[in-house]
Amino acid sequence: MAGRRVRADHATLDRWVAKYAPLIASKARRRTAPTDRSWRMDETCIKVTGEWTFPCRAVDKHGKTLDFLLSKRRSKTVAPRVFARALKMNGRPRKIVIGKRRASTVGITAINRMPKRFGCPIPIEMVRIKHLHNMVGQDHWTIRKRIRRMHGSKSFPSASATLEGIEVANLIRKGQMRPDQEFDLESSQVT
Repeated sequence: MAGRRVRADHATLDRWVAKYAPLIASKARRRTAPTDRSWRMDETCIKVTGEWTFPCRAVDKHGKTLDFLLSKRRSKTVAPRVFARALKMNGRPRKIVIGKRRASTVGITAINRMPKRFGCPIPIEMVRIKHLHNMVGQDHWTIRKRIRRMHGSKSFPSASATLEGIEVANLIRKGQMRPDQEFDLESSQVT
C-alpha cells in the first residue's frame, strides 16, 4: 500500500483481516485442486491472549493442505470436525497418518462408523509412523514462524481469522488453487 501512496494504520489492516480472511478462506477451500488419498493430521500450539490454543491441520502426502481449524482446547470433538470438513472438500482417503493423541484416534473412529451406516464396509486405515508424520510438523513451522513475528494475538476470533489468511496464502504459494474458477468476494454475504 505504501508503494501506491496509500496511508493505512496497522489497526485498519487487522480489521480487514478479521473481516475478510474467513470469507476468502471459505472461497479458497472450494477452489483447491484434488489431493492424494493418503493424509497426515496433527496439531500444534500457539499462544492467544496468553493462553495456549491449538491449530489442527490436515495435509496430504505431498504436503498439500486439506483443512485447518483453530481450537481453544484439545478435545475429542475437534479432530472429527477437521476430518469431516476435509472429507467434504477432498473425498475419502485410503489412510490417515496421525500422532499419538487419543483425540485423533477418536476422530477417525467416528468417521469410520459413518460409512458403515450407509453400506460402505471399507474403513479408513489409521497409521502411526513418526517419520511419515513429520511432514505436518514441518508445515506447522511456517505458521508458527509467522505468528512469532506478529507477537501473538489479542483475541481468539482475530487469531482464527489471521490463521485462515495465512493458510490461504500458503495454499496459493503451494500452487493448490484451481485457475478455472473466478474468485469473487462480491457474491459472498459480508456480515
